[in-house]
Amino acid sequence: MTTFDDPALKVAEFLLQIKAIKLQPENPFTWASGWKSPIYCDNRKTLSYPQIRTYIRQQFVETINKHFAKPDVIAGVATGGIAQGALVAQEMGLPFVYVRSEAKKHGLTNMIEGDIESGQSVVVIEDLISTGGSSLKAVNALRERGCVVKGMAAIFTYGFDEANKNFKEAKCTLKTLSDYTTLIDAAVKKNFISENVVDSLTKWRENPAEWGTALIK
Repeated sequence: MTTFDDPALKVAEFLLQIKAIKLQPENPFTWASGWKSPIYCDNRKTLSYPQIRTYIRQQFVETINKHFAKPDVIAGVATGGIAQGALVAQEMGLPFVYVRSEAKKHGLTNMIEGDIESGQSVVVIEDLISTGGSSLKAVNALRERGCVVKGMAAIFTYGFDEANKNFKEAKCTLKTLSDYTTLIDAAVKKNFISENVVDSLTKWRENPAEWGTALIK
């Protein structure tokens, strides 16, 4: 199979190839929120494929150098961003920390694991952006430690309006290696889906909470 030259399309194709992202508009998934969704994403699967893992790491580094410049520290968001962030930190020769979803309830009750100091600049690594809520909790934890968060880089985003609003309000720049619109384009071009389901997939992204209700009707 011939791959795309455009990095965002190539990342999307990789995610589809290994079924890290599955598209099933006619047999939707149910998310923990209760939403019916035509898409399921598990970017942890990329770690099992050395060629894809390497490409994603390289794209993260290029994105960071282009949009943020080299920070003092790379931080991964638990759990999906931990391995990705560690790979990026290794490639860039930088210290690495990770941020828990909540503080430990025992021991030192850390929320940030690893050594980081007030005043240090950080780029945060995430695997997937949905609404951005959990990802921005990590940003806030780093800021509360006194760190300067240059921004966040993620493998993929659904591109929800809510997420865009949340990142804007948090004054946190988000850059992703690929996104939902690019994914649909790649899926059609590489015959993962037919064009007759594109309208349904587009409507889901526009109103995910109501999409399932309309589907049932």
